[in-house]
Amino acid sequence: MWLDRLAGQATSPSTSQPGSRPYSPVPPRRSATVLGPYITSQQRPGITPRASSLSLASNDSSTSSLLASQKRANGSTLKQSTTTYSGPDPLEVLNALLAEDGEDTAPGFQPNNSVTAGDLELDFDFGGLSLRELALSEDIEAEGTDVHRSQTVEEYEHDKTKFEDLHQSIRTCDEVLSSVETNLTSFRNDLATVSADIETLQARSTALNVRLENRKAVEKRLAPVVDEISVSPLVVSKIAEGHIDESWVKILAEVDKRATTHKNNAAISQNSKGLQDLGPLLEKLVLKAIERIRDFLVSQVKALRSPHINAQIIQQQNFLRFKDLFSFLHRYHATLADEICLAYRNTMRWYYHNQFTRYESALKKIKLHLLERTDVLGNEDTSRKGTVLSSSKISGPPHDAFNLGRRINLLKTKDQAALSSYLAEEDQSTHYLEVPFRNFNLALIDNATAEYTFLASFFSPALSYSAISRHFTYIFEPTFTLGQSLTKSLVHDTYDTLGLLLVVRLNQHFQFELQRRKVPAADSYVNGTAMLLWPRLQVIMDSHSESVRTLTHSLPTRPPAKLEQAKLSTAPHVVTQRFGQLVHGILALSTEAGDEEPVVTSLRRLRAEMEAFLTKYSGAFGTDKRKRERFLYNNYSLILTIISDTTGKLAEEEQEHFEVLKKAFQEDVS
Repeated sequence: MWLDRLAGQATSPSTSQPGSRPYSPVPPRRSATVLGPYITSQQRPGITPRASSLSLASNDSSTSSLLASQKRANGSTLKQSTTTYSGPDPLEVLNALLAEDGEDTAPGFQPNNSVTAGDLELDFDFGGLSLRELALSEDIEAEGTDVHRSQTVEEYEHDKTKFEDLHQSIRTCDEVLSSVETNLTSFRNDLATVSADIETLQARSTALNVRLENRKAVEKRLAPVVDEISVSPLVVSKIAEGHIDESWVKILAEVDKRATTHKNNAAISQNSKGLQDLGPLLEKLVLKAIERIRDFLVSQVKALRSPHINAQIIQQQNFLRFKDLFSFLHRYHATLADEICLAYRNTMRWYYHNQFTRYESALKKIKLHLLERTDVLGNEDTSRKGTVLSSSKISGPPHDAFNLGRRINLLKTKDQAALSSYLAEEDQSTHYLEVPFRNFNLALIDNATAEYTFLASFFSPALSYSAISRHFTYIFEPTFTLGQSLTKSLVHDTYDTLGLLLVVRLNQHFQFELQRRKVPAADSYVNGTAMLLWPRLQVIMDSHSESVRTLTHSLPTRPPAKLEQAKLSTAPHVVTQRFGQLVHGILALSTEAGDEEPVVTSLRRLRAEMEAFLTKYSGAFGTDKRKRERFLYNNYSLILTIISDTTGKLAEEEQEHFEVLKKAFQEDVS
C-alpha cells in the first residue's frame, strides 16, 4: 500500500499539499527537452544570440527534431527525454529496510550483495514505529505531512473540473504550439526561398556589374569615335533655321570641327559605314551654313550703304562679333568669300570717299590768311591780307607772317578732336592753313586706324596681312588722293613759312601716331604728304634768301655823304626784327629736328644771307667804325635775345653762333 501511494503521488499531484504552488498547464522547463527545431541561445550553449536557428544554415539535429515532431499523431511539439539511473536498485534498498525489522523478505527476492550496510546508514524518525508498522498505520500524526484519505463526491467533482480545465489548457497550448510550429516551418521555407532568390540576384548583379564595366570600357574608347561621326538634330535645326547670334556661331564651330574630322578620317579609313553615312549630311549642312553666312554678310554690307550711317558701329556690332563666319566661308567657299570681301571693299571705298569729300567741302569754307610772295623776308612793304581758300578775296584781319605766337599750341594739343563739318561751315573766324590740314588729316588718320584694325581683326587669319594691306590701300586710295589734293591747294601758292613748317610737324606727328597704332598701310599717305610739304618749304626758304640777297644787292656800294651818315641810326634794322622772329619760329618748331632735315640747310643759308646784308648795310656808316660795329652789335644782340628762349640742338647751335658774333662786336664797341 505504501508503494501504491508513492506511485499515486508520483503520477498525479495532490491538490491538498500545503505551501505548494498551483499547478501550471505548461510543463516544467527541462534542460534536455526540445520543443521544436529551433532552440534559443539559452537552451543551446555555445551559440551566440545572433546565430539564430532561423538561419538557413541550420544544423542537422534541428532539422531531424523538426521532422520527428511532424510525424507525431497528436501533433504535439513536446519531446520526452530519459534519464539513466546508475544508483542501487530501489527494491533491494526496500527489502534491506524491511529486513531490519526482522521480517522475511518478499518471496522470490534474491538479495543483492552489492547493497551493503554502509549504503543504508540513514537516520529516519518514524515516531518509534517500524517501517512496516508505519506503512500499515492508519493514523499518521506527523506534523506537516499530508494524510491520504478517501475523497468525497464533492471533492471528486471539484478535482474533476480542475483536471478537465487543466486538460483543456494543455490541449489549447498544444494547438497553439502546433500553429506556431506550422508558422515557423512556413517561415523557414520562405526564408529558404528568399535566400535562393538573393543568391540569384547576387549572381545577376555580379553579371550586370561585369557587363557594366565592359560597357564602360568600350564606351570610353568608342565615345570619341561616335562623337566625331555624329551630328545631333539640334545642330542641324539651329544651322538651318536658327537666328544668327553667338550660339549660332558656336554651333557653326562644332560643324566645322565635324567636317574637318570627317575629312581627315575619310582619308584614313575609306570603308567605314558611319563615315560614308555622315558625309552627305555634313556636306549639305556646310552648304546650308554657307548660304546663311552669305545672306547675313550681304545684308550687313548693304547696311553700310545707308545714308547717315555710322560704319564703325556696324563693324563693331555686326561684323567683329561674327568674324568666325568669314573664316568658315573662306575655308569652305573661297570664291564666295572673295566676292563678299570685294563687295565690302567697294562699299567702304565709296563710304570714305563720300564722307571725306563732304568734310573737305566744309573745311574749304573756313576763311584763311593768305600769305603771298610779298610776305618774304626781304620785302620791306609787306601787305597783310585775309582771304578764303577759294578764288574770291576779301580783306581780313591783320596778321604777322614771321611771328609764330600761339599757333604752336595746335601742335602741342594732343587730345583735341577734329572739327566737325557743321562747326567748320558755321565758323566765321580767320585761320591759318594748318587748321584745315590738321582737322582733315586727324579725321583721316583716325578713320584709317579704325578701318585697318577692323580689316586685320575680321579678315585674319583667313587672309594674310599683306592681302589686308592691299585691301586697305584699295579702300582708302581715293580718300588719300583727296587728302593730298587738299594739301596741295593749301600750300601750292602760300609763302607762310611757319605755317608750312607747322604742317610738316603735324604730318610727322601723324606718322608717329600711325606707327604707335601699328597701321603701316597708311605710311604711304603720310610719306606722300611729306613729299609735297618739304619741297614747298624749301622753295619758301629759298625765296626768303633770295629776297635778302636782292635787298643786299640793292644797297649802294659807296657810303653816303657825311651829312646823311650822321642821320643814320645804329638801331636794329626792320629786316633783322623779321629775321629774328622767323628764326625763333623755325627753332621752336625744330626742337627735335636732326641735322639732315632740309630746313637746317635752308636756315643756315638764310643766316649767311642775313649776315651779308647786315655787313653791307653797316658800310653806310663809312669810316665811323664805332657806329658800324655798334650797328652790328645791336642787330646780333636783338636776334640773340629773340631766340634765347628756344630749346633743342639746332637752337643751341644758332644761339652759340650769334653769341659769338655779339661778343666779337661787343669788344670792339667797348
